[in-house]
Amino acid sequence: MTTIASGTDTLTRDALTVLQPGFPGTTAPDWLLRRLGEGLASVGLFGRNIASPHQLASLTAQLRAERDDVLVAIDEEGGDVTRLEVRTGSSFPGNHALGAVDDVSLTLEVAAELGRRLAECGVNLNWAPSADVNSNPANPVIGVRSFGADPGLVARHTAAYVTGLQSAGVAACTKHFPGHGDTAVDSHHALPRIDADPAVLTERELTPFRAAIAAGTRAVMSAHILVPALDPARPATLSPHILTTLLREELGYEGLIVTDGMEMQAVAATYGIERGSVLAVAAGADAICVGGGLADDETVRRLRDALVTAVRTGELPEQRLADAARRVRALARWTAVRSTAAVGPEEATARAGRSAGRADVGLIAARRALRLTGDDVFTPLTDPPFVAALTPVANIAVGDETPWGVAAELGRLLPGTETGSFAGADAGHAALVAAGERRIVAVVRDEHRHPWMTAALDTVLTARPDTVVVEMGVPQAPPRGVLHIATHGAARVCGRAAAEVIAGGTHA
Repeated sequence: MTTIASGTDTLTRDALTVLQPGFPGTTAPDWLLRRLGEGLASVGLFGRNIASPHQLASLTAQLRAERDDVLVAIDEEGGDVTRLEVRTGSSFPGNHALGAVDDVSLTLEVAAELGRRLAECGVNLNWAPSADVNSNPANPVIGVRSFGADPGLVARHTAAYVTGLQSAGVAACTKHFPGHGDTAVDSHHALPRIDADPAVLTERELTPFRAAIAAGTRAVMSAHILVPALDPARPATLSPHILTTLLREELGYEGLIVTDGMEMQAVAATYGIERGSVLAVAAGADAICVGGGLADDETVRRLRDALVTAVRTGELPEQRLADAARRVRALARWTAVRSTAAVGPEEATARAGRSAGRADVGLIAARRALRLTGDDVFTPLTDPPFVAALTPVANIAVGDETPWGVAAELGRLLPGTETGSFAGADAGHAALVAAGERRIVAVVRDEHRHPWMTAALDTVLTARPDTVVVEMGVPQAPPRGVLHIATHGAARVCGRAAAEVIAGGTHA
Protein backbone atom coordinates (compact mmCIF):
# COMPACT_ATOMS: atom_id res chain seq x y z
CA MET A 1 0.00 0.00 0.00
CA THR A 2 1.03 3.59 -0.66
CA THR A 3 1.92 5.50 2.48
CA ILE A 4 1.77 9.29 2.43
CA ALA A 5 4.49 10.95 4.47
CA SER A 6 3.35 12.18 7.88
CA GLY A 7 2.95 15.93 8.11
CA THR A 8 1.60 16.24 4.55
CA ASP A 9 -1.78 17.98 4.84
CA THR A 10 -4.69 17.21 2.52
CA LEU A 11 -4.41 20.46 0.55
CA THR A 12 -0.70 20.02 -0.10
CA ARG A 13 -1.20 16.38 -1.00
CA ASP A 14 -3.95 17.24 -3.48
CA ALA A 15 -1.76 19.93 -5.05
CA LEU A 16 1.00 17.38 -5.58
CA THR A 17 -1.45 14.75 -6.82
CA VAL A 18 -2.56 16.82 -9.82
CA LEU A 19 1.00 17.33 -11.13
CA GLN A 20 2.54 15.15 -13.86
CA PRO A 21 6.23 16.18 -13.86
CA GLY A 22 9.07 14.79 -15.87
CA PHE A 23 12.59 14.20 -14.63
CA PRO A 24 16.06 13.65 -16.09
CA GLY A 25 17.90 10.36 -16.30
CA THR A 26 17.15 6.67 -16.60
CA THR A 27 16.69 6.14 -12.86
CA ALA A 28 14.40 8.08 -10.55
CA PRO A 29 16.15 10.93 -8.71
CA ASP A 30 15.87 11.13 -4.93
CA TRP A 31 13.66 14.24 -5.05
CA LEU A 32 11.09 12.47 -7.20
CA LEU A 33 10.90 9.47 -4.87
CA ARG A 34 10.49 11.83 -1.94
CA ARG A 35 7.64 13.67 -3.68
CA LEU A 36 5.91 10.37 -4.43
CA GLY A 37 5.96 9.71 -0.71
CA GLU A 38 4.41 13.11 -0.08
CA GLY A 39 1.48 12.69 -2.46
CA LEU A 40 2.73 13.05 -6.04
CA ALA A 41 0.70 10.52 -8.02
CA SER A 42 1.96 10.79 -11.62
CA VAL A 43 5.18 11.09 -13.57
CA GLY A 44 5.79 11.73 -17.26
CA LEU A 45 8.42 9.88 -19.27
CA PHE A 46 10.28 11.18 -22.32
CA GLY A 47 13.01 9.89 -24.58
CA ARG A 48 15.70 11.01 -22.15
CA ASN A 49 14.38 8.48 -19.61
CA ILE A 50 14.53 5.40 -21.84
CA ALA A 51 17.51 3.30 -22.90
CA SER A 52 15.83 -0.09 -23.39
CA PRO A 53 12.63 -1.94 -22.46
CA HIS A 54 14.46 -3.73 -19.63
CA GLN A 55 15.79 -0.45 -18.23
CA LEU A 56 12.33 1.14 -18.51
CA ALA A 57 10.76 -1.77 -16.63
CA SER A 58 13.37 -1.34 -13.89
CA LEU A 59 12.63 2.39 -13.70
CA THR A 60 8.88 1.92 -13.36
CA ALA A 61 9.46 -0.78 -10.73
CA GLN A 62 11.62 1.71 -8.83
CA LEU A 63 8.78 4.24 -8.91
CA ARG A 64 6.22 1.68 -7.75
CA ALA A 65 8.42 0.58 -4.89
CA GLU A 66 7.84 4.07 -3.52
CA ARG A 67 4.19 4.39 -4.56
CA ASP A 68 2.41 1.32 -5.86
CA ASP A 69 -0.45 3.21 -7.53
CA VAL A 70 1.65 5.76 -9.41
CA LEU A 71 0.49 6.73 -12.90
CA VAL A 72 3.40 6.42 -15.30
CA ALA A 73 2.61 8.44 -18.42
CA ILE A 74 4.41 8.57 -21.75
CA ASP A 75 4.06 10.34 -25.10
CA GLU A 76 4.11 7.24 -27.30
CA GLU A 77 2.05 7.79 -30.43
CA GLY A 78 4.02 5.35 -32.56
CA GLY A 79 5.08 6.64 -35.95
CA ASP A 80 7.06 9.86 -35.87
CA VAL A 81 6.46 10.49 -32.16
CA THR A 82 8.08 7.66 -30.24
CA ARG A 83 9.72 7.57 -26.82
CA LEU A 84 9.85 3.80 -26.40
CA GLU A 85 12.07 3.53 -29.51
CA VAL A 86 13.44 7.04 -29.59
CA ARG A 87 16.91 5.98 -30.73
CA THR A 88 15.90 3.51 -33.44
CA GLY A 89 12.55 4.68 -34.79
CA SER A 90 9.20 3.10 -34.11
CA SER A 91 8.09 -0.45 -34.85
CA PHE A 92 4.61 0.97 -35.48
CA PRO A 93 3.41 3.34 -38.19
CA GLY A 94 1.70 6.48 -36.96
CA ASN A 95 -1.87 7.64 -37.30
CA HIS A 96 -1.63 8.95 -40.85
CA ALA A 97 -0.48 5.58 -42.16
CA LEU A 98 -3.30 3.83 -40.31
CA GLY A 99 -5.76 6.34 -41.73
CA ALA A 100 -4.43 5.69 -45.23
CA VAL A 101 -5.13 1.96 -44.82
CA ASP A 102 -8.53 2.74 -43.24
CA ASP A 103 -8.99 -0.64 -41.63
CA VAL A 104 -10.28 -0.04 -38.10
CA SER A 105 -9.54 -3.61 -37.06
CA LEU A 106 -5.89 -3.05 -38.01
CA THR A 107 -5.78 0.22 -36.08
CA LEU A 108 -7.20 -1.53 -33.02
CA GLU A 109 -4.64 -4.31 -33.35
CA VAL A 110 -1.70 -1.92 -33.71
CA ALA A 111 -2.84 0.04 -30.65
CA ALA A 112 -3.33 -3.15 -28.64
CA GLU A 113 0.17 -4.39 -29.47
CA LEU A 114 1.69 -1.01 -28.66
CA GLY A 115 -0.25 -0.98 -25.41
CA ARG A 116 0.95 -4.47 -24.57
CA ARG A 117 4.57 -3.40 -24.95
CA LEU A 118 4.02 -0.32 -22.82
CA ALA A 119 2.29 -2.36 -20.12
CA GLU A 120 5.16 -4.85 -20.08
CA CYS A 121 7.46 -1.93 -19.26
CA GLY A 122 5.20 -0.68 -16.47
CA VAL A 123 3.67 2.27 -18.34
CA ASN A 124 -0.06 2.68 -17.70
CA LEU A 125 -1.04 6.05 -19.24
CA ASN A 126 -0.30 6.99 -22.84
CA TRP A 127 -0.72 10.59 -24.06
CA ALA A 128 -2.26 9.27 -27.29
CA PRO A 129 -4.00 9.10 -29.68
CA SER A 130 -4.13 12.39 -31.54
CA ALA A 131 -7.76 12.96 -32.55
CA ASP A 132 -6.93 16.14 -34.47
CA VAL A 133 -8.44 16.50 -37.94
CA ASN A 134 -5.53 17.71 -40.08
CA SER A 135 -7.65 20.08 -42.16
CA ASN A 136 -4.88 22.66 -42.64
CA PRO A 137 -2.14 21.31 -44.96
CA ALA A 138 0.26 23.95 -43.58
CA ASN A 139 -0.04 22.55 -40.04
CA PRO A 140 3.54 22.35 -38.71
CA VAL A 141 2.94 20.27 -35.59
CA ILE A 142 0.16 17.73 -36.35
CA GLY A 143 0.53 16.46 -39.93
CA VAL A 144 1.19 12.71 -39.95
CA ARG A 145 0.23 12.55 -36.27
CA SER A 146 -3.38 12.81 -37.48
CA PHE A 147 -5.37 9.97 -39.01
CA GLY A 148 -6.35 12.36 -41.80
CA ALA A 149 -8.41 15.33 -42.93
CA ASP A 150 -11.85 13.67 -42.88
CA PRO A 151 -13.65 13.92 -39.52
CA GLY A 152 -15.48 10.62 -39.97
CA LEU A 153 -12.28 8.72 -40.74
CA VAL A 154 -10.47 10.34 -37.81
CA ALA A 155 -13.40 9.53 -35.50
CA ARG A 156 -13.60 5.83 -36.29
CA HIS A 157 -9.84 5.31 -36.02
CA THR A 158 -9.61 7.33 -32.82
CA ALA A 159 -12.26 5.09 -31.26
CA ALA A 160 -10.48 1.95 -32.47
CA TYR A 161 -7.15 3.19 -31.13
CA VAL A 162 -8.64 3.99 -27.72
CA THR A 163 -10.25 0.55 -27.57
CA GLY A 164 -7.08 -1.26 -28.59
CA LEU A 165 -4.78 0.63 -26.24
CA GLN A 166 -7.07 0.23 -23.25
CA SER A 167 -7.54 -3.49 -23.93
CA ALA A 168 -3.91 -3.80 -22.84
CA GLY A 169 -4.63 -2.03 -19.55
CA VAL A 170 -3.03 1.25 -20.66
CA ALA A 171 -5.22 4.33 -20.33
CA ALA A 172 -5.63 6.34 -23.51
CA CYS A 173 -5.33 10.13 -23.39
CA THR A 174 -7.08 11.48 -26.49
CA LYS A 175 -5.66 14.82 -27.64
CA HIS A 176 -5.59 17.81 -28.33
CA PHE A 177 -9.05 19.05 -27.28
CA PRO A 178 -10.93 20.77 -28.88
CA GLY A 179 -8.78 20.01 -31.95
CA HIS A 180 -5.35 21.19 -33.13
CA GLY A 181 -5.69 20.31 -36.81
CA ASP A 182 -6.60 23.68 -38.33
CA THR A 183 -3.53 25.52 -37.06
CA ALA A 184 -0.51 26.99 -38.83
CA VAL A 185 1.51 27.67 -35.66
CA ASP A 186 3.29 25.19 -33.38
CA SER A 187 2.02 25.71 -29.81
CA HIS A 188 5.47 24.81 -28.51
CA HIS A 189 6.56 28.21 -29.84
CA ALA A 190 3.50 30.49 -29.86
CA LEU A 191 -0.27 30.52 -29.40
CA PRO A 192 -2.15 29.09 -32.42
CA ARG A 193 -5.58 30.45 -33.31
CA ILE A 194 -8.49 28.69 -35.03
CA ASP A 195 -11.04 31.05 -36.55
CA ALA A 196 -13.68 28.49 -37.50
CA ASP A 197 -17.33 29.13 -36.68
CA PRO A 198 -19.18 26.98 -34.13
CA ALA A 199 -20.92 24.84 -36.75
CA VAL A 200 -17.60 23.89 -38.38
CA LEU A 201 -16.02 23.15 -35.01
CA THR A 202 -18.94 20.92 -34.06
CA GLU A 203 -18.87 18.88 -37.26
CA ARG A 204 -15.11 18.82 -37.80
CA GLU A 205 -13.05 19.22 -34.62
CA LEU A 206 -15.44 17.71 -32.08
CA THR A 207 -16.56 14.63 -34.02
CA PRO A 208 -13.47 12.51 -33.16
CA PHE A 209 -13.66 13.51 -29.50
CA ARG A 210 -17.27 12.40 -29.31
CA ALA A 211 -16.16 9.05 -30.71
CA ALA A 212 -13.32 8.80 -28.20
CA ILE A 213 -15.68 9.55 -25.30
CA ALA A 214 -18.14 6.96 -26.58
CA ALA A 215 -15.27 4.45 -26.76
CA GLY A 216 -14.46 5.13 -23.11
CA THR A 217 -11.22 7.09 -23.30
CA ARG A 218 -9.95 7.41 -19.75
CA ALA A 219 -8.22 10.76 -20.33
CA VAL A 220 -8.41 13.76 -22.66
CA MET A 221 -5.58 16.25 -23.20
CA SER A 222 -6.34 19.93 -23.72
CA ALA A 223 -4.78 22.05 -26.46
CA HIS A 224 -2.97 25.34 -26.00
CA ILE A 225 -4.95 27.00 -28.79
CA LEU A 226 -7.20 30.04 -28.97
CA VAL A 227 -10.63 29.32 -30.46
CA PRO A 228 -12.52 32.67 -30.44
CA ALA A 229 -15.84 31.04 -31.34
CA LEU A 230 -15.63 29.14 -28.05
CA ASP A 231 -13.63 31.55 -25.88
CA PRO A 232 -12.22 34.78 -27.31
CA ALA A 233 -10.01 35.47 -24.30
CA ARG A 234 -8.27 32.31 -23.12
CA PRO A 235 -6.65 29.28 -24.77
CA ALA A 236 -8.52 26.01 -24.36
CA THR A 237 -6.33 24.74 -21.53
CA LEU A 238 -7.29 27.76 -19.42
CA SER A 239 -10.91 28.11 -20.54
CA PRO A 240 -13.77 27.12 -18.20
CA HIS A 241 -16.17 27.26 -21.14
CA ILE A 242 -14.12 24.80 -23.22
CA LEU A 243 -13.07 22.37 -20.47
CA THR A 244 -16.11 22.48 -18.20
CA THR A 245 -19.11 23.73 -20.19
CA LEU A 246 -18.22 22.07 -23.50
CA LEU A 247 -16.22 18.97 -22.59
CA ARG A 248 -17.79 18.08 -19.27
CA GLU A 249 -21.37 19.29 -19.59
CA GLU A 250 -22.20 19.29 -23.30
CA LEU A 251 -20.14 16.26 -24.36
CA GLY A 252 -20.73 14.43 -21.08
CA TYR A 253 -17.11 13.51 -20.46
CA GLU A 254 -16.38 12.32 -16.91
CA GLY A 255 -12.77 11.12 -17.05
CA LEU A 256 -9.42 12.79 -16.44
CA ILE A 257 -8.55 16.05 -18.20
CA VAL A 258 -4.79 16.48 -18.67
CA THR A 259 -3.13 19.66 -19.92
CA ASP A 260 -0.59 19.73 -22.69
CA GLY A 261 2.88 20.67 -21.45
CA MET A 262 2.57 23.85 -19.38
CA GLU A 263 6.10 24.93 -20.29
CA MET A 264 5.06 25.33 -23.94
CA GLN A 265 5.25 28.94 -25.05
CA ALA A 266 1.57 29.14 -26.06
CA VAL A 267 0.80 29.34 -22.33
CA ALA A 268 4.09 29.95 -20.54
CA ALA A 269 5.04 33.07 -22.51
CA THR A 270 1.85 34.90 -21.50
CA TYR A 271 0.82 33.40 -18.16
CA GLY A 272 3.88 31.65 -16.78
CA ILE A 273 3.68 28.04 -15.64
CA GLU A 274 2.56 28.78 -12.07
CA ARG A 275 -0.25 31.14 -13.04
CA GLY A 276 -1.13 28.98 -16.03
CA SER A 277 -1.40 25.88 -13.84
CA VAL A 278 -3.75 27.60 -11.39
CA LEU A 279 -5.96 28.84 -14.21
CA ALA A 280 -5.97 25.40 -15.85
CA VAL A 281 -7.18 23.62 -12.71
CA ALA A 282 -9.73 26.36 -12.08
CA ALA A 283 -10.97 25.92 -15.67
CA GLY A 284 -11.52 22.19 -15.18
CA ALA A 285 -8.18 20.46 -15.81
CA ASP A 286 -7.35 17.63 -13.41
CA ALA A 287 -3.69 16.96 -14.16
CA ILE A 288 -0.92 19.40 -15.02
CA CYS A 289 1.60 18.03 -17.49
CA VAL A 290 5.00 19.66 -17.04
CA GLY A 291 8.42 18.30 -17.69
CA GLY A 292 9.17 18.23 -21.39
CA GLY A 293 11.65 21.04 -20.81
CA LEU A 294 11.31 21.58 -17.05
CA ALA A 295 12.13 18.62 -14.88
CA ASP A 296 13.33 19.30 -11.36
CA ASP A 297 12.23 19.49 -7.76
CA GLU A 298 12.13 23.27 -7.80
CA THR A 299 9.51 23.26 -10.56
CA VAL A 300 7.36 20.79 -8.64
CA ARG A 301 7.65 22.86 -5.46
CA ARG A 302 6.73 26.08 -7.25
CA LEU A 303 3.66 24.54 -8.88
CA ARG A 304 2.52 22.88 -5.66
CA ASP A 305 2.89 26.13 -3.75
CA ALA A 306 1.08 28.12 -6.45
CA LEU A 307 -1.93 25.80 -6.23
CA VAL A 308 -1.96 25.83 -2.42
CA THR A 309 -1.70 29.62 -2.34
CA ALA A 310 -4.51 29.97 -4.89
CA VAL A 311 -6.80 27.89 -2.68
CA ARG A 312 -5.89 29.82 0.45
CA THR A 313 -6.50 33.18 -1.23
CA GLY A 314 -9.83 32.06 -2.68
CA GLU A 315 -8.75 32.18 -6.32
CA LEU A 316 -9.05 28.39 -6.71
CA PRO A 317 -11.94 26.62 -4.94
CA GLU A 318 -10.61 23.91 -2.66
CA GLN A 319 -13.32 21.54 -3.87
CA ARG A 320 -12.17 21.98 -7.49
CA LEU A 321 -8.63 20.95 -6.53
CA ALA A 322 -9.98 18.04 -4.48
CA ASP A 323 -12.12 16.87 -7.43
CA ALA A 324 -9.10 17.03 -9.73
CA ALA A 325 -7.01 14.95 -7.33
CA ARG A 326 -9.88 12.48 -6.97
CA ARG A 327 -9.96 11.90 -10.73
CA VAL A 328 -6.21 11.28 -10.80
CA ARG A 329 -6.56 8.66 -8.08
CA ALA A 330 -9.57 7.13 -9.82
CA LEU A 331 -7.55 6.62 -13.00
CA ALA A 332 -4.77 5.03 -10.98
CA ARG A 333 -7.32 2.56 -9.59
CA TRP A 334 -8.63 1.84 -13.10
CA THR A 335 -5.15 0.93 -14.35
CA ALA A 336 -4.72 -1.43 -11.40
CA VAL A 337 -7.92 -3.37 -12.07
CA ARG A 338 -7.14 -3.49 -15.80
CA SER A 339 -3.88 -5.33 -15.25
CA THR A 340 -3.51 -8.75 -16.88
CA ALA A 341 -4.13 -10.48 -13.56
CA ALA A 342 -7.57 -8.90 -13.37
CA VAL A 343 -8.61 -9.88 -16.91
CA GLY A 344 -10.96 -12.82 -17.34
CA PRO A 345 -9.52 -16.06 -18.77
CA GLU A 346 -11.17 -15.70 -22.18
CA GLU A 347 -9.80 -12.18 -22.75
CA ALA A 348 -6.38 -13.15 -21.39
CA THR A 349 -6.23 -16.02 -23.87
CA ALA A 350 -7.31 -13.74 -26.72
CA ARG A 351 -4.64 -11.20 -25.83
CA ALA A 352 -1.96 -13.85 -25.67
CA GLY A 353 -2.98 -15.15 -29.08
CA ARG A 354 -2.86 -11.68 -30.62
CA SER A 355 0.55 -11.00 -29.12
CA ALA A 356 2.04 -14.27 -30.25
CA GLY A 357 0.63 -14.16 -33.76
CA ARG A 358 0.94 -10.49 -34.68
CA ALA A 359 4.10 -9.10 -33.10
CA ASP A 360 4.93 -7.80 -36.61
CA VAL A 361 1.59 -6.03 -37.00
CA GLY A 362 3.39 -2.67 -37.23
CA LEU A 363 5.36 -3.71 -40.29
CA ILE A 364 2.27 -5.27 -41.85
CA ALA A 365 0.43 -1.98 -41.37
CA ALA A 366 3.32 0.06 -42.78
CA ARG A 367 3.40 -2.08 -45.91
CA ARG A 368 -0.34 -1.70 -46.41
CA ALA A 369 -0.06 2.08 -46.02
CA LEU A 370 2.30 2.54 -48.98
CA ARG A 371 0.92 4.33 -52.04
CA LEU A 372 3.00 3.83 -55.19
CA THR A 373 3.06 5.81 -58.42
CA GLY A 374 5.11 4.44 -61.32
CA ASP A 375 5.54 0.94 -59.91
CA ASP A 376 4.16 -0.54 -63.13
CA VAL A 377 7.29 0.59 -65.01
CA PHE A 378 9.84 0.65 -62.20
CA THR A 379 12.63 -1.90 -62.13
CA PRO A 380 13.86 -2.58 -58.58
CA LEU A 381 17.41 -1.50 -57.84
CA THR A 382 20.17 -4.06 -57.63
CA ASP A 383 23.12 -1.72 -57.05
CA PRO A 384 23.48 0.40 -53.90
CA PRO A 385 22.06 3.90 -54.47
CA PHE A 386 22.75 7.27 -52.90
CA VAL A 387 19.98 8.36 -50.54
CA ALA A 388 19.56 12.15 -50.51
CA ALA A 389 17.52 13.11 -47.46
CA LEU A 390 16.03 16.58 -47.89
CA THR A 391 15.71 17.25 -44.19
CA PRO A 392 13.43 19.87 -42.63
CA VAL A 393 13.72 21.05 -39.03
CA ALA A 394 11.84 18.58 -36.85
CA ASN A 395 9.05 19.91 -34.66
CA ILE A 396 9.55 19.60 -30.92
CA ALA A 397 6.90 16.89 -30.50
CA VAL A 398 8.84 14.65 -32.88
CA GLY A 399 12.31 15.71 -31.77
CA ASP A 400 15.53 15.50 -33.74
CA GLU A 401 17.05 12.49 -31.98
CA THR A 402 14.87 9.84 -33.62
CA PRO A 403 16.31 8.58 -36.94
CA TRP A 404 14.08 8.59 -40.00
CA GLY A 405 14.31 7.88 -43.71
CA VAL A 406 15.08 4.81 -45.81
CA ALA A 407 18.88 4.75 -45.85
CA ALA A 408 19.41 2.37 -42.94
CA GLU A 409 16.80 -0.11 -44.14
CA LEU A 410 17.91 0.15 -47.77
CA GLY A 411 21.50 -0.41 -46.66
CA ARG A 412 20.50 -3.77 -45.20
CA LEU A 413 18.99 -4.84 -48.52
CA LEU A 414 21.62 -3.20 -50.75
CA PRO A 415 24.92 -3.09 -48.83
CA GLY A 416 27.05 -0.13 -49.82
CA THR A 417 24.13 2.32 -49.90
CA GLU A 418 25.36 5.78 -48.94
CA THR A 419 23.42 8.78 -47.70
CA GLY A 420 23.62 12.48 -47.03
CA SER A 421 21.35 15.09 -45.46
CA PHE A 422 20.65 18.32 -47.33
CA ALA A 423 18.68 21.50 -46.65
CA GLY A 424 18.38 25.04 -47.90
CA ALA A 425 18.73 26.84 -51.21
CA ASP A 426 21.62 24.74 -52.52
CA ALA A 427 20.29 21.37 -51.37
CA GLY A 428 19.53 19.99 -54.83
CA HIS A 429 22.91 20.81 -56.31
CA ALA A 430 24.70 19.54 -53.22
CA ALA A 431 22.81 16.25 -53.41
CA LEU A 432 23.75 15.78 -57.08
CA VAL A 433 27.42 16.40 -56.35
CA ALA A 434 27.39 14.01 -53.39
CA ALA A 435 25.62 11.27 -55.38
CA GLY A 436 28.05 11.29 -58.28
CA GLU A 437 27.08 8.57 -60.75
CA ARG A 438 25.03 6.56 -58.27
CA ARG A 439 21.28 6.21 -58.63
CA ILE A 440 19.48 8.69 -56.37
CA VAL A 441 16.71 7.99 -53.90
CA ALA A 442 15.41 11.39 -52.76
CA VAL A 443 13.58 11.36 -49.43
CA VAL A 444 11.32 14.27 -48.51
CA ARG A 445 9.07 15.06 -45.56
CA ASP A 446 6.07 17.33 -46.17
CA GLU A 447 7.42 18.70 -49.45
CA HIS A 448 4.33 20.92 -49.82
CA ARG A 449 5.29 22.93 -46.71
CA HIS A 450 8.89 23.66 -47.74
CA PRO A 451 9.53 25.65 -50.95
CA TRP A 452 13.27 24.99 -50.70
CA MET A 453 12.53 21.26 -50.74
CA THR A 454 10.44 21.55 -53.89
CA ALA A 455 13.20 23.55 -55.56
CA ALA A 456 15.81 20.97 -54.53
CA LEU A 457 13.71 18.12 -55.86
CA ASP A 458 13.19 20.02 -59.12
CA THR A 459 16.96 20.35 -59.50
CA VAL A 460 17.59 16.68 -58.80
CA LEU A 461 14.83 15.42 -61.11
CA THR A 462 15.85 17.70 -63.96
CA ALA A 463 19.36 16.26 -63.91
CA ARG A 464 18.40 12.73 -62.93
CA PRO A 465 14.84 11.86 -64.01
CA ASP A 466 15.35 8.23 -62.92
CA THR A 467 15.38 9.36 -59.29
CA VAL A 468 13.14 7.50 -56.86
CA VAL A 469 11.18 9.87 -54.59
CA VAL A 470 9.98 8.83 -51.14
CA GLU A 471 7.55 11.18 -49.36
CA MET A 472 7.52 10.41 -45.63
CA GLY A 473 5.21 13.21 -44.55
CA VAL A 474 1.70 14.15 -45.63
CA PRO A 475 1.60 13.51 -49.41
CA GLN A 476 0.13 16.77 -50.76
CA ALA A 477 2.52 17.55 -53.62
CA PRO A 478 1.99 15.73 -56.97
CA PRO A 479 3.89 12.43 -57.29
CA ARG A 480 7.20 12.74 -59.10
CA GLY A 481 10.16 10.59 -60.10
CA VAL A 482 10.37 7.28 -61.89
CA LEU A 483 8.86 5.79 -58.75
CA HIS A 484 7.06 7.81 -56.08
CA ILE A 485 6.39 6.17 -52.72
CA ALA A 486 4.13 7.81 -50.15
CA THR A 487 4.71 6.15 -46.77
CA HIS A 488 2.37 8.43 -44.73
CA GLY A 489 4.92 8.70 -41.95
CA ALA A 490 8.58 8.42 -41.07
CA ALA A 491 8.59 5.52 -38.59
CA ARG A 492 11.34 2.93 -38.97
CA VAL A 493 8.83 0.39 -40.29
CA CYS A 494 7.66 2.90 -42.91
CA GLY A 495 11.25 3.24 -44.09
CA ARG A 496 11.62 -0.52 -44.20
CA ALA A 497 8.42 -0.96 -46.22
CA ALA A 498 9.60 1.63 -48.76
CA ALA A 499 13.08 0.07 -48.93
CA GLU A 500 11.56 -3.31 -49.70
CA VAL A 501 9.80 -1.89 -52.73
CA ILE A 502 12.88 -0.04 -53.98
CA ALA A 503 15.00 -3.19 -53.69
CA GLY A 504 12.29 -5.51 -55.00
CA GLY A 505 11.25 -7.02 -51.68
CA THR A 506 7.92 -7.48 -49.97
CA HIS A 507 4.98 -5.17 -50.49
CA ALA A 508 1.55 -6.18 -49.23
